[in-house]
Amino acid sequence: MFGTTVLQAGGQAPLLALFAGIVTIVLLLVVLDLPAFVSLVIAGLVVGVVAPAIPFADVPAEFATAFGNGMAGIGIPILMAAIIGKAMVESGAANRIVRGFTSLFGDDNTEISLFSSSFVMSIPVFFDNVFYLLAPLARAARSRQGQNYTLFIVAVGAAGVVTHGFVPPTPGPLLAVEEFGANLGETILIGLMVGLPTALISGLGYGYWINRRLDIPLRDAMGTTVEELDEQNEVPTSALPGVFESLLPILLAVLLVTSNTFVTTFEGSVTAFIGESATATLVSVTTFFGDPNLALTVAAMAAALTFYRVSDLDSDTFSDELTDALKSGGHIAAITAAGGAFGVMIEAAGAGEYIAGSLEQVGLGLLVTAWLIAAGVRLVQGSATVAIVTTAGIMAPLASGLEVNLAYLVMSIGAGASFCSWYNDSGFWIVKEIGGLTQAETLKTWTVATILIGFSGLLSTLAFSSVLPMA
Repeated sequence: MFGTTVLQAGGQAPLLALFAGIVTIVLLLVVLDLPAFVSLVIAGLVVGVVAPAIPFADVPAEFATAFGNGMAGIGIPILMAAIIGKAMVESGAANRIVRGFTSLFGDDNTEISLFSSSFVMSIPVFFDNVFYLLAPLARAARSRQGQNYTLFIVAVGAAGVVTHGFVPPTPGPLLAVEEFGANLGETILIGLMVGLPTALISGLGYGYWINRRLDIPLRDAMGTTVEELDEQNEVPTSALPGVFESLLPILLAVLLVTSNTFVTTFEGSVTAFIGESATATLVSVTTFFGDPNLALTVAAMAAALTFYRVSDLDSDTFSDELTDALKSGGHIAAITAAGGAFGVMIEAAGAGEYIAGSLEQVGLGLLVTAWLIAAGVRLVQGSATVAIVTTAGIMAPLASGLEVNLAYLVMSIGAGASFCSWYNDSGFWIVKEIGGLTQAETLKTWTVATILIGFSGLLSTLAFSSVLPMA
């Protein structure tokens, strides 16, 4: 079996590499309090040195390649997100949106607005991109209300993670659907059905609980200071940008990415409607404009134009303001890519495969077994997508034995793959750096919320599959 093969190939070396990485990262980050970027680079190199699966001479290059691949995926989006955050805050756009939320839902329900926005937006858009767009709103809401930042961060984070991991056409669930031959429409329906209570428990439920026990203050982040946020609260609504102009960066990013997601997901249906040649052209166009690198660049330019219009800055000073935002974004991108590279080194060491192979032998039901494998892989190497891909490949030959709808198998894998985001997950560093949190605050909010997503997602899957098997 798979686990036996791994044992024969490398014994328990993958676990030793994982242990060395954990000890190193805790020592450097927690005990010595070194900068996150330096700590993650050193920890990743230590994993590579200990792991026999990675040639000793190739360790530095392997880490550098993983870091470069990470930057290729998140570098431009994070840098543009920094511009979006600074421009929306300093132009008053973020404050205007929050005031709109307040007038529509009331002062006490801002978290409902943020939660709902994240839950819906993360279906077609990557979670990290959604967080980039909503973080300025959460910061503006905290500045305006003077409280509840902990609740806002948890609500946005948990809601986005749930739909990103449970509801196609986000890449992870969509890949699992294709692997198992599940029905896409039924999986979307079951994903929403299972995901909503999961998000409510881990997002609003835990958010309210931890908010009463942990008050996270606003700190300078994303190129904006607390003083700048406070100043916006004194500006009359009539002097702020209009609601549509304020929302335009978010709308542009979501619409561009969603158009690409829709066309590529339902390419067959689109072809039947407009023909193969027209579809090929449409796919080319939406792939170009819907790429997160371009979509967030367009959104950043829209936010920057509003900032320039309402400010009295000359062009040189305006350029300096955007450069300050890019400096902040570059720091965040470097830490995020290093965290992802640390996870890649653990993956290359074989720790995820070792855990998955061992758990495959556990004599539990298919849904629980799939959850355990996905959670184990996620915990040791950090990437939710890798956890889904690994688990789907292992469970595919067994899926025919499932007595409920195959979508529930997708849900159990999604719940496990969302479990426990920590130092080896780039998402952890995105939330920490863009939200302006400390390591301890991120662990108490984001990490605990993802643990709850894992457990409550599994329980919701088991409950709904028992009551509505839809086989």
